[in-house]
Amino acid sequence: MKNLLKIGLATAMLICLYASPVPAQEVKKSDTLVVKTSAICGQCKERIEQGMAFEKGVKKTTLNDETKKVTVIYNPSKTSPDAIRTAISKLGYDADEVVAEPKAYEKLPPCCKKDQAPH
Repeated sequence: MKNLLKIGLATAMLICLYASPVPAQEVKKSDTLVVKTSAICGQCKERIEQGMAFEKGVKKTTLNDETKKVTVIYNPSKTSPDAIRTAISKLGYDADEVVAEPKAYEKLPPCCKKDQAPH
């Protein structure tokens, strides 16, 4: 009889354990990344902001052309910091330690090349 009671009690505890709702993990809907770029002018700002608008998971991109830093608000479940840096390099600009893709860099207007003075 005692064994039956122990089995019943253990079964009841397992049922309660598995039947209780498990708190859902909090999923971040957005994150922010700041990337140092080789952008120089207003044309660079337009090119980066417009180009990044088409990247999956990117919600908003803002380039401060004085500091040459791009602030990207993105969905971390759809993209990553590495993917964002790669996307910027494919537009022809350095992104932190990721060097600009050579073919994209060559297509930039002369005023947007790294060796030009800020204007």
